Amino acid sequence: MNPRLAAIAGKLKGTVFPLEEKPLVIGRETAADLCLPDSAVSRRHSRIEWNEERYWLNDLQSLNGTFVNDVPVKQRALQHGDRIRIGDTQFLFLLHDGDVSARTNHVQFDDRQLVSGSTIQFRFDDAMYVMARDLSALMKVSTTINAIRGQDELQKKLLELLFEVIPAERGAILLVDGSHNFDDMFGMDRFGDLEATVKVSSTIARQVVNDGVALLCNEAGADSLSITPESLVAAGTNAVMCVPLKMVDHVLGVIYLSTNEPAARFDNDHLQLVSAMAGIAAVAIENARHFEWLETENQRLRADARIEHNMVGESVPMRQVYSFVTKVAPTDTTVLIFGESGTGKELAARALHQNSKRAENSFVAVNCAALAESLLESELFGHEKGAFTGALSQRKGRIELADNGTLFLDEIGELSAAMQVKLLRVLQEREFERVGGTRTIHVNIRLIAATNKDLEAAIADGSFRADLYYRLNVVSIEMPALRKRPDDISLLSSYFAARYADKCNRRVTGISQEARARLLAYDWPGNVRELENAIERAVVMGTTEIVLAEDLPESVLESTLESNTVRAKYHEAVAETKKQLILTAMEQAEGSYTEAAKLLGVHPNYLHRLIRNLNLRQQLKS
Repeated sequence: MNPRLAAIAGKLKGTVFPLEEKPLVIGRETAADLCLPDSAVSRRHSRIEWNEERYWLNDLQSLNGTFVNDVPVKQRALQHGDRIRIGDTQFLFLLHDGDVSARTNHVQFDDRQLVSGSTIQFRFDDAMYVMARDLSALMKVSTTINAIRGQDELQKKLLELLFEVIPAERGAILLVDGSHNFDDMFGMDRFGDLEATVKVSSTIARQVVNDGVALLCNEAGADSLSITPESLVAAGTNAVMCVPLKMVDHVLGVIYLSTNEPAARFDNDHLQLVSAMAGIAAVAIENARHFEWLETENQRLRADARIEHNMVGESVPMRQVYSFVTKVAPTDTTVLIFGESGTGKELAARALHQNSKRAENSFVAVNCAALAESLLESELFGHEKGAFTGALSQRKGRIELADNGTLFLDEIGELSAAMQVKLLRVLQEREFERVGGTRTIHVNIRLIAATNKDLEAAIADGSFRADLYYRLNVVSIEMPALRKRPDDISLLSSYFAARYADKCNRRVTGISQEARARLLAYDWPGNVRELENAIERAVVMGTTEIVLAEDLPESVLESTLESNTVRAKYHEAVAETKKQLILTAMEQAEGSYTEAAKLLGVHPNYLHRLIRNLNLRQQLKS
């Protein structure tokens, strides 16, 4: 295990931070273990610590939140490949080798001084003058390595081709990260032994990376050299060649070749040929690295799309929902989801589907309350050509489209008595006929239904069939109302603020403390859907990088905080101070909104919104 954070976006992009078992504090203050100089980052923003054989990410009550895979979290056990976003910086959490760094155990750096004296340097541009006799070798390199996608296989094949034309005993390919640190090393000898230890002069390799100039040195221990790395002398190295893997605008790394044979020598022709081969290989290696990253990212995105935590929330009620999904999703059991409107019943249904063995097949959702009975029958069962006026062609229904997948019936309590009978047959026999048809169609579906009604009460008053209810209610769960999970309001607010800031092309770095207090004080009768709409409105209407209380809907602002709390007194005092400032400015400006806005140092539109939200219009008229 090699735990580390790899910065993939932001000012630290390309930097890798190793993790130890001691806590790592991330924040804006210089005393933080990992300092992020970003105004969107709190002084002590979050902490990563080792506990119960896992690494845990804890948000330290930061202003703008900590995100894992674009979901705000308070505490989360990290998994290999998780993306962590703090401010404008994104990290990739890695546990295993191979994603950022590869094998380093058989390539060793070992020297202390710089090579000079009778050393030959060869610039990359000089490779244009390779002799005609080397063109066949270059053609073989080009056609061979450009057909390989895997980075390890590509590096192995490149060294094998180099050994065919260069009298080297050992070779290594060293790749660098954004800070020019060697983070990926591959070495072997000319006999193909991947376990052979290849000793590399770090001084030579770093000089070639920094200068972008190839270097050749024969008789490394000869007296003709004014300075010789001691490691080359100790290892008995007779000749060394190091060539940069250079793209147009940066160096990817180096090819390092060496030999201990006294009679072996590297000449200018060898240097020219390897430099030309390196120019071809650099493009292939860059493409291979990018392709492997895309494959890894694709796998990670697929995994993210299927985890049960695609619903935002870490409260006890939501953890119970996640536990339910984990247990029930792998089965084909019919599920009935209860809950108020806006609590995320469809999200729970999708989570059940995405974590099931049917995940690769269709998830078909139907809102039973949105369609008239005649249309709903055709929508569910489909119809044959000519079955009714307007049926100009045969049409498959939603049940048939969900074959081998999942059918989600939302607001099932709104079904008419006739439709309940027809649906009951589908549940019992998994068969039906299209409208106007006679052929029986068999389907293999998993049914998930949802309702905000009390179905037992509906059975009592005769509006819902008891036999259908018992067929649907094999296993059930109630999605918690937002007022029953207040701990999740801040997480959801941060999530929606980031989401709509991106959608509206606005920079929003967080939500003010006063706005969060107002959000927590509100009862949210519309649940998560109402909160989402409120945050979207705040992002659209706001004029600053912080969502302010004044940006929230009036229904939220009108809710009063509990009078017996210090927080309530504080915000009431702030509101009262704002009122007095505005009234004084309007009096000095003799009723002119424009002049009053200048006195207050705000935009006139913002002043209008403050007056409306603070209910000052009547006082200003009097």
